[in-house]
Amino acid sequence: MNGANVLFEIAAMNAACAAAIDADRLEAWPGFFHEACLYKITTADNFAKGYQAGIIYADTRAMLDDRVAALRQANIYERQRYRHILGMPLITAGPDGAMSVETSFLVIRTMREGQMDVFVAGVYLDKVRRDAAGAWRYAERIVVCDSQRFDTLLAIPL
Repeated sequence: MNGANVLFEIAAMNAACAAAIDADRLEAWPGFFHEACLYKITTADNFAKGYQAGIIYADTRAMLDDRVAALRQANIYERQRYRHILGMPLITAGPDGAMSVETSFLVIRTMREGQMDVFVAGVYLDKVRRDAAGAWRYAERIVVCDSQRFDTLLAIPL
């Protein structure tokens, strides 16, 4: 497979994943991950220090499904929408056909009353590999946020 195709496919996966979140199709979001996966949101400072804990941490797709179910059924938070703006992914080949991917992102949050703000900026540090059907899936997504401060409304996945 040529590098341009891989770049396009991974960029398209990133865009589709962000679009699912932005369109409130949260039930589709875990489907972008392998069954055994890692999803973590952390700060740039904590990441640089090698801290393993995250503000949000899940190590299976089932935990991601549970997070979505909790958002829909149990959690109470102010209605809001995200709009992701993604950079071009930087891809490095890894072992066994896996790829390491670094993608800058910016999330604009719009609250129920219409207030819009830059909610978070950072970088996705992903490990992706193909599933049995040949589709790219996240084996690992570390969301490294530039700011040390987090709004208490960090409910929706980034």
